[in-house]
This record gives sequence, structure tokens and C-alpha cells, in this order.
Amino acid sequence: MAVSNRATLINKTIKIVKKHYQPIPVPTNRTLFENLLYACCLENSLHESADRVFEVLNRDYFDWNEVRVSTVQELTEVMKPLHDPGASATRLKRVLQSIFETHYSFDLEGLKKQNIGQAAKGLGEHHGITPFIVSYVTQNSLGGHSIPVNQGLLESMRIVGVISDSEAAKGAIPGLERAIPKNKGVEAGTLLHQLGVELHRSPYGPTIRKVLQEIAPDCKQRLPKRPVKKKVAPPKPAVAKAPASSKKAETQKPATSKGAAKQVRKKEPATKKTATKKAPAKTTAVVKKTKIVKKKSDSKKVAKKKATKKVKSLPATKGKKKGANKRLAKRKPR
Repeated sequence: MAVSNRATLINKTIKIVKKHYQPIPVPTNRTLFENLLYACCLENSLHESADRVFEVLNRDYFDWNEVRVSTVQELTEVMKPLHDPGASATRLKRVLQSIFETHYSFDLEGLKKQNIGQAAKGLGEHHGITPFIVSYVTQNSLGGHSIPVNQGLLESMRIVGVISDSEAAKGAIPGLERAIPKNKGVEAGTLLHQLGVELHRSPYGPTIRKVLQEIAPDCKQRLPKRPVKKKVAPPKPAVAKAPASSKKAETQKPATSKGAAKQVRKKEPATKKTATKKAPAKTTAVVKKTKIVKKKSDSKKVAKKKATKKVKSLPATKGKKKGANKRLAKRKPR
């Protein structure tokens, strides 16, 4: 984007933002170290919330060293009025720890004697200090011209077309300080900060969409979109596997009465055989008795046959009637 077009769009953005938000006065009696800690609370939150939290930290703790040795969980409870209290508490504790390990004190007024660029570079080397904190301290303590840019403001400028995607990835807005005069830097910084907080707090809300579309009517395609929730199919109920025997029983056709009778008849001898095999010695004695009885009956039949043969071989007596011979033949042998 050309420099003139960028500057025009930045001035238009400030003009429209001023219709929706009011500039906020910034106290000038804070030390450099206090502005540093206040910026840790202000990033991504409104000025009112940051003022409330900063006042509680000053009132409820003995000194900043007690804040340094407090846990992140304790500081998060104190910093609940902020938009993202957990991130703010982590940032504050890291900054306090880094400054204490570097200077062994919390007095940073000596940085004002240094060159603005050198002092800002030295601040940025501390662990936990973000570009927003460096810009805020440069503007309000070092006397430099630097507009604090939070994450929401960076994304807002990308949506309205002030910066490109590659410039947004670097985390800076080129030409912002050139488009805004230094005597209006504090006022413009508070207005743009509120715009960024609104986007960071509710990116899909109607308020921020209305303001951004008023700045750039063609930014509808670049507005943040709600993520589409994927519908998760409910898990299928687990089907209990039936045992193989039951499956076979289900597949077999019901036997008819005749077929059932045949099956019973076929199975009977098998059961008898198994019974005779596994029966004890007493059953064998019974079987022997049955065999002896069979032998006796067989001997009687043989005797009957022999007797009939003898009767047939006897000569027929004279003078006797035929009926007598038949009677003799029917008599059983003694």
C-alpha cells in the first residue's frame, strides 16, 4: 500500500473510532517502573479494569517484591477484572522476576538518562516484556512517540486494510507514528486501544463489526468468522456376540414329530451302549444271567424239534384211526 493511502486510512480509522469511544486521560505522576507494571495489566484489557487491578496490587501487597514471590494462581484471583487475568498475571510475574534478577532492585529511573532508542531496546530484552509494554513506557515515561499496539488493534488494522497479512505477522503497523502527530499520540493511542480490546474481547459481536465496516465497507470477507463445529456421530451400540452353539440352534429348523421320533430311536442304542460300557460289575452279572436264560430256551427248542422228528418216524399202528396219530404228534415229549 502507498504511504499516502495508508496515512489516509489511519486518519479515517481514528476519526470513526472517536465517534464510538471516548479518549481516556493518562496519569503523569507514575514512575517508569509503575508504568511498566501498569502496561502489563493494560494489554488486551480496558483502562478502567487495569486501574482497578493496579490499585488493588498497590494497596493489598506490602511491596512489589511480595507480588514477585506470589504464585500465578494468587495473582490471577486478584486480576480477575481483566479480560485475560491468567495471561496478565503470568506476564506481570515474569517481568518482576526478570527486572529483579537484572538490577537487584525495582528502580528504573536511570533509563530516562539514556537515549530513547537504547532505553527501549534495553527494556525489550527483559523476559516477559512485550512490544506493547515497550511502546507504552516509551510514550508515557521516556518522552518518545510510540503508539502501543495490542493484538486486537493489529488484527483490526489488517481487517480494514491498513496493513497486509505479512506485516501483521511481524506484529507492527508501519507508518502509524508518521500519520499521527506526537501531540495527539496519547489520545489516539487510547482510542485505538479500545478498538483493539473490543475485537479481542468479542470478535464476532455486532459492535466491532459495525465499526470496522464503517471504516472499510469492503472488509466483510476479512471479518473473523465463527469456527464451524463438526458434528460428531454418536457411537454405535455394541452388539453382543452370541455363542456359536446358540447360533447353530437358531439356524437349525425345528424338527417335526416324525423326525423327532426317529432321532430318539437312533439315539437310544447309543445310550444303551454307553451305559453298558460304563456300568459297574453288577450290570455284567445281569447280562450273564440273560445269556444263560437264552441258552436254556434254545435247548428247549432243540428238544422240541427232536421230539417231533421221532414222532414222525414211528410206524403207524394198525386198527387205530388217523385222529389218534395226530393226537400223539401233538403231545409234548416228557
